[in-house]
Amino acid sequence: MNKRALIRKILAELTSGLEAYVRAARAAHAEATHEQSKAENKYDTRGLEASYLARGQSKQAAEIEAAIAAFEKLDARTFGSGEPIDLGALVELESAGEQTLYFIGPKAGGTEVMHEKREVLVITPQSPLGEQLMGRKQGDVLQMNIAGARNQHRVTRVE
Repeated sequence: MNKRALIRKILAELTSGLEAYVRAARAAHAEATHEQSKAENKYDTRGLEASYLARGQSKQAAEIEAAIAAFEKLDARTFGSGEPIDLGALVELESAGEQTLYFIGPKAGGTEVMHEKREVLVITPQSPLGEQLMGRKQGDVLQMNIAGARNQHRVTRVE
């Protein structure tokens, strides 16, 4: 699988999300500072609520900017079959005949992209699954509790 192309797709997804948050933050800021948002009495909190919303959206935009910067610096190296899983690895897990692909990214866990007709989910080393995968190798078996049930997953591929 072309890892550089995968990282470009992740960057495109993050950039798209960033643009949406920036637009939303600007709109919320404009509403918060608009003269019609001025409190008419002590119970009128429209302006205050809009300012909280603008602040939260600006913070989210800053987090996405940091994720973009981290992915731009990420090395797209290929992992050998005997190498331990680390940051930048593309990992395929198999459970009950179903394969899932995960990319161990520096940030932006939960981001999903379609790559080469397969869905790839970005996870971070700090996530519960990421913690269990770090240092594992192709062929290793993981025991995970998902929704109260203990499931077995095998690492079928590390790139």
